[in-house]
Amino acid sequence: MTTNQPNGQRHSLTLSELQSLIETMYSTKDEARGVDGTFMWLMEEIGELAAVLREGNREETAAEFADVLAWLATIANVAGVDLECAVLEKYGGGCPGCGVMVCRCDAETKP
Repeated sequence: MTTNQPNGQRHSLTLSELQSLIETMYSTKDEARGVDGTFMWLMEEIGELAAVLREGNREETAAEFADVLAWLATIANVAGVDLECAVLEKYGGGCPGCGVMVCRCDAETKP
């Protein structure tokens, strides 16, 4: 992912770097909260995202996507899952349903 910084420079962040950043900022609180408590925060953020997708502007929507991704990284940290490895393992070779890079699964099925 790439972002614009206040100084106009672009900065990239891998999923592993995101997890590390979140761990540095919040690991003490996250570990104390545990998976169950962290999952509840993730669900709250998903609800906020759903609301802004219906009624929000682009900035609000982007901020809620960022919150959901941060909480997903948080719960992955607490659960001991490396998101980057998990995504590459499941999706790096193509659709897990049909096995090709451009999914050919029926529209009615979940790939």
